[in-house]
Amino acid sequence: MSTPQPPMPQTAAPNWQAAPGSSYPTYTSPIPVVRTHLGHALASEWTKIRSVRSTMWTLGVFVLLVVGIGLAAAALVAANSSGAGLSEENPLSFGFFGLLLGSMCIITLGVLTTASEYGTGMIRTTMTACPTRGRVLAAKAIVFFAVAFVVTLASVLLVALADVAMLDAREPSGEEWLKGTVGISLYIALLGLLSLVVGSIIRHSAGAITIMIGVLLAPLVIALFMFSQSLEDLQRALFEYSIPNQLSVFYEQSLSETGPSGWDPLWIMLVVTAAAFAGAYALLEQRDV
Repeated sequence: MSTPQPPMPQTAAPNWQAAPGSSYPTYTSPIPVVRTHLGHALASEWTKIRSVRSTMWTLGVFVLLVVGIGLAAAALVAANSSGAGLSEENPLSFGFFGLLLGSMCIITLGVLTTASEYGTGMIRTTMTACPTRGRVLAAKAIVFFAVAFVVTLASVLLVALADVAMLDAREPSGEEWLKGTVGISLYIALLGLLSLVVGSIIRHSAGAITIMIGVLLAPLVIALFMFSQSLEDLQRALFEYSIPNQLSVFYEQSLSETGPSGWDPLWIMLVVTAAAFAGAYALLEQRDV
């Protein structure tokens, strides 16, 4: 006895109509055709970044490092000090240590936002859905930058408020609050955006992460082992323009008396990221996916 087959799903019937001035019918799709725009690409990238486990892991570890180390450093200083020597200290500066380590999480997430799609082959689906490649790169950059900035700002603001309450130190000025919260968050988000762009250029997650970790730590490490007097100028330049030193500038704790100061590190990172983004866009238009 034969098994009854399930009924076939009903689909919208095609609409055949004669074109104006012609006796031959033309086909009109029952599916509405919508012209895509940047908003669609942003919605797609937002769905991707919030639905993958790498985002939760990297941002979770980032918050744990920034908040945990920032509070632990302030608590240790508060427990071993009666207030002497802290009268002129910026209490926001104790968030530097956690932020330096946490920046590697932002670097990793930035690389994975682009490079992981090349590893899985998902980039072909992305480019098929949105053939305008520059729009895809722009959407990834906007969504990632917004996420990285908001998470960093929330983390450093929490640490800053807690450190000010825990330490018997002077009250930070308005500019110090701005640089130690908004300024440092913009810098970290731009560093992550640079990592995203490098991931788009390299198209390999491990390679791009290695390059960015080298950019983060190598200049400072190399400078520490330059003992020759003939290399003194190069050593000073590596110290001054290393990313750890530029991060410390936001807390008025620069490793040298010369070099970037004030908001200079933010403008430097902005120029470097913009140049890398332009290069990534040009390569994206020329390469095959």
